[in-house]
Amino acid sequence: MRIAVTGATGMIGREVVHKLRERGDEVVAVSRNPASAGIEAMSWDELDLSGFDGVINLAGAPIDQRWSDEAKKTIRESRIDSTRRVVEALKAADPRPSVLVSQSAEGYYPRGGQLVSEESPPGNGFLSELVQAWEAEALAAEELGVRVVLARTGVVLSREGGALAKMLTPFKLGVGGPVAGGDQPFPWIDVDDDAGALIFLLDTDAARGPVNLVAPEKHTNKTFTKALGNVIRRPTVVPLPSLAIKILFGEMGSTVTEGSNPDPAKLEQLGYTFSQPRLEDALRSQLR
Repeated sequence: MRIAVTGATGMIGREVVHKLRERGDEVVAVSRNPASAGIEAMSWDELDLSGFDGVINLAGAPIDQRWSDEAKKTIRESRIDSTRRVVEALKAADPRPSVLVSQSAEGYYPRGGQLVSEESPPGNGFLSELVQAWEAEALAAEELGVRVVLARTGVVLSREGGALAKMLTPFKLGVGGPVAGGDQPFPWIDVDDDAGALIFLLDTDAARGPVNLVAPEKHTNKTFTKALGNVIRRPTVVPLPSLAIKILFGEMGSTVTEGSNPDPAKLEQLGYTFSQPRLEDALRSQLR
């Protein structure tokens, strides 16, 4: 197949591109700087999706930064505007891709330990409102006859970056520990499964609408902390109170001190088999 990937040079995008090329697909990155993409690429200004079989949309500025007013504007515009441009390109494409798999986030859901499915109502606050608007842009492609999948992804574990890379230094120094008591859910997924599930959703005609991309083994912040300590053989006895998180990260800290509990049942019922269903195994694989 011929697949266009936005956000192809990011942590998840690189793994998606690797897997697609490994199985023999032709992959074209959509990039602000095509010359630096490392693979065949086109610019956003020249976005033409004619002749592609599908699109995986991963573009967007990092959410895990302090949410100043300017950062919020950048986060929102980078996701909503890029998705809108993808849908506009789909409208103009001839022949048109048949499927759009668009990255989304578990931040859609209310915070708390209650198990939530794709049919659950959204939460409140900046992150949930962002995800709702982001998904609405992608769903506009359904009016063009395109199958749209919204991949509501949890915390992606990768040695290459993201949350895990940021945690490693304090944990290796022996000052890692549970955050804000540690009882909040920690919806996680290994980067190999995140990329694998995105491609599976691309291939699976029955996949439509929102799909939770989180591992089946449930964890809290406290049990995740213990598992990480076990893998790197460091103590995890230094708790980090909510106030410290608020001082360090401001409003964004709520994504750390609170959590959601998405159910991956829909993904599994569609037929996806996790390569890393257990947290300690995933951590050992990433940190070997």
